[in-house]
Amino acid sequence: MRLAIETGRRARVWSSPNPAVGCAIVKSDEVLATGFTHPTGQAHAEIHALSQIADAKGSTVYVTLEPCAHIGRTPPCAQALIDAGVARVVIACIDPDERVAGRGVEQLRSAGIDVTLGVCEAEAANELAGFFLRLNRGYGRVTVKMAMSADGRTAMASGESQWITGQEARADVQAWRACSDVIVTGSGTVSADDCSLTLRPCDNRLDSADWERAMVAPTPRAVIDTNASTPASANVVAGVTPTTLFTREGASLDASMSDNVCQVPIASSAAGLDLRKALLKLGEQGANEILVEAGPTLVGALEQENLIDQWLIYMAPVMLGSDARPTHHAVFNSLGQANRYSILSHDLIGDDLRIIMRQVAKG
Repeated sequence: MRLAIETGRRARVWSSPNPAVGCAIVKSDEVLATGFTHPTGQAHAEIHALSQIADAKGSTVYVTLEPCAHIGRTPPCAQALIDAGVARVVIACIDPDERVAGRGVEQLRSAGIDVTLGVCEAEAANELAGFFLRLNRGYGRVTVKMAMSADGRTAMASGESQWITGQEARADVQAWRACSDVIVTGSGTVSADDCSLTLRPCDNRLDSADWERAMVAPTPRAVIDTNASTPASANVVAGVTPTTLFTREGASLDASMSDNVCQVPIASSAAGLDLRKALLKLGEQGANEILVEAGPTLVGALEQENLIDQWLIYMAPVMLGSDARPTHHAVFNSLGQANRYSILSHDLIGDDLRIIMRQVAKG
């Protein structure tokens, strides 16, 4: 099952809106094939694995998510496993999609196939967390990426920030971008940095085959742009990569904006756009993993509204001083109001410390 989980990670670069599922087919203690989810309308993990072998009769199939039992853009995987004559199916997680939700297991068992549930469930659920969240609440996992100094600052008072972290950390960010379904920033960051938020294949945890898949459909971008201030000349709307601009209702885009830009009006108040509604719109677009790369204003607003599921922090061994810019502008009046996170991992990436923190439920 851990092999299936590892294989499923290869799907993260292109599977959205489908979950990044992995599969391994074993017979007589020999791995016959592995498979992972392909883009929408193409093979699911089980079908990808089955396509690589001539005879799967009597085999055991390990899959990270319950095989689908409905006809969508592709035929049901449960029926494909039955037709292939497999003897046993080991499943990590039940699919919460109401079109499946146990029906795949029922179909397999009705055909006489031995089914085992819950193997490495927590590990697989972590890999599929964005998909599960989108189905349950309407938008995927929100991860905020932050590069900061050891004293918690993101830029000098002048705005100078290139580069706080080293080359290895910046390469690692590219892998996170490739494995996300949308990259979100704010209009302030666009104005200050003229960021591109593009994918740049480089030497990191993704191999050349991963990058080849990632570049088939580079990760879309989104900008929280209340007043539609992003100019048509901005890097974030350049090229063919789709970009969504979330604006207040009634705001008008630059008339020369390219066709790859989509404006989505969102209800707003004096405090700005309704960020939860923007995230729900990204959920409607099928984003399971939402990566935020923004400045202290947008990050602070997300933190204030308790909309951050996970932090991806790169801490550089440098001190920028008290006049430098903070990580965010959220304000809490007491320690009890502050959002709590648990540290999942801490690793050296080059000379920088990468910390991954996940939200802890209050109460």
